[in-house]
Amino acid sequence: MRVDNPRTDRPRPFRFADLRRGGGDAAAELLAGLLAARAAILPKYFYDELGSRLFAAICCLPEYSLTRSEAHLFARRGGEIAEAAGRGRLLIDLGAGDCGKAAGLFPLLAPAGYAALDISADFLREALGRLRQRFPDLPIAGAAIDFTHSLDLPEDLLAPASAPQLWFYPGSSIGNFAPEAARAFLARIARACGAVPPGGALLIGVDLVKEKAALEAAYDDALGVTAAFNLNVLNHANRLLPADFDVADWRHVAFFDPAASRVEMHLEARREVTVKLAGQARRFAAGERIHTEDSYKWTAEGFAALLEAAGLPKQRRWLAEEGGFALFLAAPA
Repeated sequence: MRVDNPRTDRPRPFRFADLRRGGGDAAAELLAGLLAARAAILPKYFYDELGSRLFAAICCLPEYSLTRSEAHLFARRGGEIAEAAGRGRLLIDLGAGDCGKAAGLFPLLAPAGYAALDISADFLREALGRLRQRFPDLPIAGAAIDFTHSLDLPEDLLAPASAPQLWFYPGSSIGNFAPEAARAFLARIARACGAVPPGGALLIGVDLVKEKAALEAAYDDALGVTAAFNLNVLNHANRLLPADFDVADWRHVAFFDPAASRVEMHLEARREVTVKLAGQARRFAAGERIHTEDSYKWTAEGFAALLEAAGLPKQRRWLAEEGGFALFLAAPA
């Protein structure tokens, strides 16, 4: 009987760790927010598997220009950005999602390894499986982690550990942090960049202030995809607490607050409703809102000052032609 030799070019399994805190911690955090005087749900809870897919759809919408602006910047200035960032680094992707943005940079950055971090475990594991098929020789790892709480990663996840790190935070997710919280988060990345091995850096995207109408359309699109994304957080809460939200009782609200320089998203009760929350009950009056997201918008100069205050004073920046988006490369002194 003829026995074929096993394939030697088959992709190796990628390393994956689930570093999220226990479900009880998530439930307690959700419950505290929903029972607060002004009810709120943190935006990280948007990203269950469906929420992650809905956000990927948002990035394709005509109203959401940010993703196209970022892609055009990489297409036009990618070689220059890669030269400044340095090739052969360990690429650490914050909020990796489907890993598409990072994978698009592999030919330019020639990373020594890739570590993808995201709160949505199943979605990330699926994406890394596809990525492994495309790049069988690249060391690939993933971690399901709430990096708003911790950036501590197992050493065996960061391979090759000897390569300088390039932290990658594309899009505009830094806008979900209030300014002081953003400074504190960036300071943690600055400390990671300054640790062994030396020479780490951060490549980060930031959405800039633009006309109110354009910002509001980006968060309240004509097809209602962003509304579905916002409403789906109630389905996620139902599973995690558990709770008994009915999405038909709520509507999506989004607006730009120029004084705070942020877009706010809320869910507004269409009628008076009482919701069971992990064995407790909360009454919401008609018109009462649950605050689900803030997305702060920066000027390029203001964000540069924020990076410097966080311990990342060495900077390069690239601005989109229409001026609504910027990429920054930043490193400790």
